Amino acid sequence: MTRILGIDPGSQRTGIGIIDVGADGRLQHVYHAAINVLGNEDFHQRLKQIFDEISSVVDMYAPAEVAIERVFMARNPDSALKLGQARGAAICAVVNKGLGLSEYAAKEVKQAVVGGGGADKAQVQHMVGVLLNIPGKLQADAADALAIALTHAHTRSSVERLGIPRTAWRRRR
Repeated sequence: MTRILGIDPGSQRTGIGIIDVGADGRLQHVYHAAINVLGNEDFHQRLKQIFDEISSVVDMYAPAEVAIERVFMARNPDSALKLGQARGAAICAVVNKGLGLSEYAAKEVKQAVVGGGGADKAQVQHMVGVLLNIPGKLQADAADALAIALTHAHTRSSVERLGIPRTAWRRRR
């Protein structure tokens, strides 16, 4: 079994999701949550909370691999900057625990989980629930984090089968 932590960074809520992947490719849900940092008015304290809570999750669940969503450029530069800082706090928490990290764009995650890069949040939530056999509606940020973990599981499986590093997949000739 390989345990994978998926992180969907956010300056208001950061989603975390953990799955186990068996040698046969079977997926099993382990844990999911959304870290709600809106209670902290001071943005620096929000970043500390993200760092501390992800550090605790890593200590508690001991993932072997970690995947995080890559930042996209939003229309509002201030929002993009805050998202980048929240992502940085999450990355520091993981790296501080000695773990490596893989990054995935939102379109890659939607493609891997739903089958189309233009899927909406409801479709992602639904498919995560189906793939991991989780009844009921999932919180959006937690579902996104589980989707990131699922994407990493599918990608690492393809890399193992093909023997070609992921970085070489999209080379133009």
